[in-house]
Amino acid sequence: MIVFNFKFIRFPEHCQQFSPLKEKNRYINISLQKNVFKFTTFVPQMTDKTINIGILAHADAGKTSLTENLLFIGNAIKQKGSVDKGTASTDFLDIEKERGISVRAAVNTFSWDTITINLVDTPGHVDFSAEVERAISISDAVVLVVSAVEGVQSHTETIWQTLKECNIPVFFFINKIDRTGADCELVLEEMRKELTNRLVFMQDVTGEGTDAADIVPLFADSAFDTRLVENIIEPDSTLLDLYFSGKEIANQDLISSFSSSIAQGKLFPVFAGSAKNEKGIRELLTGLASFLVQEQDKSDEDLSALVFRMDHDKTLGKLAGIRIFSGTIKARDLIKNITKEKDQKVAQLRKYRGGKLEPVEVLMAGEIGAVSGLSETQIGDILGSEKYIPEHHRIKDPLLTVQVKAVDGKDYARLAAALTELSAEDPALNFDWNRENEEMHLQLMGWIQIEILEYLLDNRFGVKAKFEEPTVIYKETPKKQGEGYARYWMPKPCWAIVKFLIEPLEQGSGVVYQSKVSVDKIHQKYQNEVERTIPLALKQGIKGWEVTDIKITLIDGEDHEMHSRPGDFIIATYMGIMNGLVNTGTDFLEPHVSYKITANEELLGKIAGDINQMRGQIGNPEIENGKFLLRGTVPVATSLDFPVRLSSRSGGKAKISTRFHGYIKCNQEHGVERSYRGISPLDESKFILKMRGAMQ
Repeated sequence: MIVFNFKFIRFPEHCQQFSPLKEKNRYINISLQKNVFKFTTFVPQMTDKTINIGILAHADAGKTSLTENLLFIGNAIKQKGSVDKGTASTDFLDIEKERGISVRAAVNTFSWDTITINLVDTPGHVDFSAEVERAISISDAVVLVVSAVEGVQSHTETIWQTLKECNIPVFFFINKIDRTGADCELVLEEMRKELTNRLVFMQDVTGEGTDAADIVPLFADSAFDTRLVENIIEPDSTLLDLYFSGKEIANQDLISSFSSSIAQGKLFPVFAGSAKNEKGIRELLTGLASFLVQEQDKSDEDLSALVFRMDHDKTLGKLAGIRIFSGTIKARDLIKNITKEKDQKVAQLRKYRGGKLEPVEVLMAGEIGAVSGLSETQIGDILGSEKYIPEHHRIKDPLLTVQVKAVDGKDYARLAAALTELSAEDPALNFDWNRENEEMHLQLMGWIQIEILEYLLDNRFGVKAKFEEPTVIYKETPKKQGEGYARYWMPKPCWAIVKFLIEPLEQGSGVVYQSKVSVDKIHQKYQNEVERTIPLALKQGIKGWEVTDIKITLIDGEDHEMHSRPGDFIIATYMGIMNGLVNTGTDFLEPHVSYKITANEELLGKIAGDINQMRGQIGNPEIENGKFLLRGTVPVATSLDFPVRLSSRSGGKAKISTRFHGYIKCNQEHGVERSYRGISPLDESKFILKMRGAMQ
């Protein structure tokens, strides 16, 4: 007989609590229904590893439909949702349901075989690339979805380039084999040509282009079809020797070799199916379970975790979404945020279940969860140690800036608070609030992002906002070598004299700083303040844009034993840098993207003419089978609407993919100057008063 001692509390009706008590591996399920306790026993499904899988794709490739099927088959949801109907379980924001697009990455969990899978569904539209970046940073592998009809699309290529840089295992899924026009062989050929030729197609497809479309697995019951063997062993010299000597290779050796090749980016398995008709889903899951290398459990090591998202819960407040790479986190733990160099105490822990969060007592290595109590934590912060944190790779940089205003002037403060919160959830917005001029600016990926932000501000925060016409983000670089000088010694007490040598650098060099001043002239603690202030002083140049590709050398200066303070050298650095930029002058740098265009040969002349008009650069065209491939670069400012114009010119048959190329000098007439936001260091009297807190 088992005796339970309860401290009776008032439970909500139908709530359930799972007891940690167990007898012969059986757990007690205690439920309260209409004030009556009921007890049943159950054996939980045990898993021996956790994997985190990102689902990525170009928009409309069927990514969310695939996710719904994976969750349904894994018993995480009772009914498959639909993007078009706004019932997808991973689209839990109202705007996602109404617009039928994913805006934020969503995490859901299910079990398959002996594996727990954390599935991270990501937005497909390029405007929300920052969400995809963060999903990649917490994933052990990704499934890249490609349409059997449209094939490799522009954003597919962009994502692929980033995945290559991350060296992360990639599983392809060719979706929509039931759609009219589906052609897996043609898509595979395109993938080999435009992505990689190291593909292993794991299935045969039958009835393609009809509702009867189906797949025949070439890997079943832990055995490979003989047609796959040569592809799988090609990167493995040991198995190749066995194969060519006529010796039999065990299936387990093939699986081990294939898994190793996938982990090292030498081979990429390709599955196919129809998410709509639930075809090929189980085979994909079997592939993920069979071929992903199981990492050693790192729960006993020191904590290493990454903050990848921020949410705001009505009850818990600020929630930090984290992936734990090693160690564990328990409620009430004191953990170090090494990015902020601060210790913070964990309050409560949660695990993601679609749009819901479930309480847990501990998060282990390999798991994804949410933590409350870390009030000063932001996206990108590292907790504990950076030992296992992957390098961050950008998919797309924000290239547009836009000013935001409240429709009703009385909502100014509320708008600022709302944008501050949204920027904490998406740091790529780079919210810039200039209080002196009462101006608020955001950096954006594209036009759809503006629509989403307008909706969120209105429906979530109750603030109606209007967005001015977006402007391309320019930068500045010095025209020539020159010197900058500042002497800040009035009104007392203060004393800071600095002299800088400013030089232009080659494109892409960034900011380089060095000091040639002895600590006898300027104490080291003051020189530290100068170095720390340089990046801040370069946020706005004489044309109003960030200054880059610049070398700054501190060549002279002076402190005072009695009157100098660290803050004095901060003020002097701002003034000295701006004085130097006036002396050197600056050139505009404008952002360029590299492009790849494929279209019918007869359109080559017209498209090349369009690119010339946009001040673009054109490479030598490659012509094959009546089509051309054209590569080059083009300024962002002149090409914002080019994909739409290209589609119109080609009747939708041309294809373009773009990727950020870099910042390149442009003529004065092609740049856009803007006013200095705030009080310029060139207005020394007002600037000093502002920095000393004597002027609001």
